[in-house]
Amino acid sequence: MKLQVLFWEISFQFGTGMQGVIERRRSYLQLMRKLTLRKGSFTVEELAQVAGIPRSTARDWISRLADEGCLTVMKHPHGRAPSRYAAVSAIPRTACRKIFTAVDGDMVEIVHECLSSACAAFCGRHHAKSHPSIRVIREGTILREFIRMGTFDNTVGLWPEPAVAITGVWREGDEIVQRIRSLGGPAHSLTGMMGRAEGVLKVDTVRHEHSTEGCIRTQALEHIIIGIDNTDSLEEGATFALAISLLDYLSELHGTFPIGHHIAMLWQDLPEKTAGNSCSAIELAVVPDRVELIRKAAVRFISDESISDCWGIAIHKGFIIPDSLHGFGIKARTAQVSCDEARACARDCGIYTAGGTGIIGSLAAIGLAHEPADQMITPAF
Repeated sequence: MKLQVLFWEISFQFGTGMQGVIERRRSYLQLMRKLTLRKGSFTVEELAQVAGIPRSTARDWISRLADEGCLTVMKHPHGRAPSRYAAVSAIPRTACRKIFTAVDGDMVEIVHECLSSACAAFCGRHHAKSHPSIRVIREGTILREFIRMGTFDNTVGLWPEPAVAITGVWREGDEIVQRIRSLGGPAHSLTGMMGRAEGVLKVDTVRHEHSTEGCIRTQALEHIIIGIDNTDSLEEGATFALAISLLDYLSELHGTFPIGHHIAMLWQDLPEKTAGNSCSAIELAVVPDRVELIRKAAVRFISDESISDCWGIAIHKGFIIPDSLHGFGIKARTAQVSCDEARACARDCGIYTAGGTGIIGSLAAIGLAHEPADQMITPAF
């Protein structure tokens, strides 16, 4: 009963309903720590009873905090005896979920998936401040950085100086090495967190008098953009939904790292459009020797799952969008484009296509993949 009172007091501090994931996380973790202190460990059922929440909710939070390194499994299930857990720390073992890299010529794309959108925004802001030529795209907790290989004499310091900076990116065999200099919180991330992120092979750090510098090694992956269109009908289906399903499906294959999904609105006066005339593109990074497998799997998935016989798919290797491909995407937003134009553009840019008239929107989706989302989801009248 005392623990229930404690939980209600914690809940009251953060407002009725405990709005916000951060507040709920803090409250549940505090309660788990109290259960650990009192009983040495706890079960899903015990947490659910004390917190007054469904067992499924208790199980989800235990799983999430265990993944963060805040909980440990004291006893695994045996017979009818359930798993028992204990709180370890309120600080996540790592705020970095994934760090992986893709190569296109002498350019490198660094993708960093973080637990926190605020942390992703912080790193993106400071990296851009220290290296003006770096291109930074942040989509929620995903931070994408495009940088040319080389070494850079970037400094770090207290505000207004950047607290973290990339001082070099280069290739060694099948690996990409990115050298980062940092202090304060970013230095803690470099020495204690980044090495635990999925995709990181190794992190070597050196502490200097006023900063910490480290080299992060990741595999050199192949970037793939897949565009699809015309997979629905007037009565059912949605291309954006099938694109998301495709990304989920491919993400389950070994050697793939999902990056994101994009939607672009095309010419609104197209007579044969099913609804809003939008196309979709997905992006992922792939181990080089599995690119062909991914291509075949994507084509098979779309051909099997598409409602329309006019479906189309286009697959582009690399993250650099050729000017002619970008121009094709822009044209498709303001005028009718023929299949012959699409095939010619794909041939000139070395892009694989399959299917029917949907190759027009598929190709346009790739050409527009890196345009601002708020512009692409708005028709160009």
